[in-house]
Amino acid sequence: MSDAQHTAQEEHHEGPIRTPKQLVVAVVAAFVVPVIVIILLTNFVNFGGKTGAGSDGMSEEAVSLRIQPVGSIEIKDAAGGGALKTGEQVYQAQCSACHASGAAGAPKFGDEAAWGPRIKAGYDALLGSALKGKGAMGAQGGGEFGDVEIGRAVVYMANKGGAKFDEPKAPAAAASAPDAAASK
Repeated sequence: MSDAQHTAQEEHHEGPIRTPKQLVVAVVAAFVVPVIVIILLTNFVNFGGKTGAGSDGMSEEAVSLRIQPVGSIEIKDAAGGGALKTGEQVYQAQCSACHASGAAGAPKFGDEAAWGPRIKAGYDALLGSALKGKGAMGAQGGGEFGDVEIGRAVVYMANKGGAKFDEPKAPAAAASAPDAAASK
């Protein structure tokens, strides 16, 4: 009876691994499967391109800024393409930055003593200085206005400084375009 009892206990305590081959497979699976799962999880978490912390040097925007052309060409209508600005508008937009305060040796707006010698040189000399630049002032004072608009600003500033210059008129092509449109 003891043999029967002993056999019953052995069967009851026996596990799923009955051969050495099954033992080897179970041990390998116990190590390999978790390693594969860990590798798959890390790949899932790290999926997609990431940049370094605090750096956007390789982003599309940063790369396009680095490889953009150095210069560009902008073609403008010789007639100005629209309504010409008045001398006061050009002065307020561009010239007042220096001429209102007298910065960089610019004659102050309305200062007859500073404008006197310049007015004596004549309108053409003043316009040439404004278009080409003089001293610390760049060409057109750094603005992007047409020659007629710059001329209007020169006349506006010079007349406030004591001159009696006539304001330049719009070019003939620009003046005839509205007349032609009105006659249709």
